[in-house]
Amino acid sequence: MTGTTNADARTTRVREVRRRLTEEGPPRTRERQGDFETVSVPQRHCDRLRDLMVAERAGKVVEVGLAYAGSALAIGEALITAGRPFPRHVVIDPFQESEYRNAGWDLLRAAGLDSIATLMPVPSSVALPRLLTEGFVADAAFVDGSHRFHEVFVDLYFLRGIVRPGGLIVIDDDWWPSVHTAARYYERNLGWTEIPNAFPREATGAGPRDGDGTRCRAYRLPDPSFEPSFEDFRAF
Repeated sequence: MTGTTNADARTTRVREVRRRLTEEGPPRTRERQGDFETVSVPQRHCDRLRDLMVAERAGKVVEVGLAYAGSALAIGEALITAGRPFPRHVVIDPFQESEYRNAGWDLLRAAGLDSIATLMPVPSSVALPRLLTEGFVADAAFVDGSHRFHEVFVDLYFLRGIVRPGGLIVIDDDWWPSVHTAARYYERNLGWTEIPNAFPREATGAGPRDGDGTRCRAYRLPDPSFEPSFEDFRAF
């Protein structure tokens, strides 16, 4: 009973910080017009992300990109709700201090999530190989870091080895051609399967990439994982 009460109290605390972030914005932002609204994942997508992680019963999650912590708070709520022992949330963001003045990390601390979260303030190209070398295994990952094709591709390459077979990888801003094209390789060649209707279409039905207006996409990794022959390459 006590464990349930504690979990409920922690969840309530996280939800209150999420509410304040949505209604009032972060404690500070970069000096750019509408930066919070532009950078942050919309609340409705964060709610879907939370629900996916809860359905996954995720206990360990890797997140690339923190910024103002909208998605990180949703993932933290999911980790508490799922109730797995020793939950862990690894967040990678080399710009959290220099660009965001720790606004996102301070929000995670306000929500009490620093007890399960670890911030790696280095590029994902450094952090992810380190996690892989350490043998860290995650149930899921959320990718919202660099949108350059080669850097997204590298993130997904290493996450493929970190997220367990059959696990979940969610990608933000798939409607950008660079992001979508990187993900498409893994879908076409490595058996990643999109989870249909995991996220809503945008109300405008349009984004920087021509298509269905879907901002976030969720992929299920194959179980067991496999290495395709180079002769079986499929253009993407």
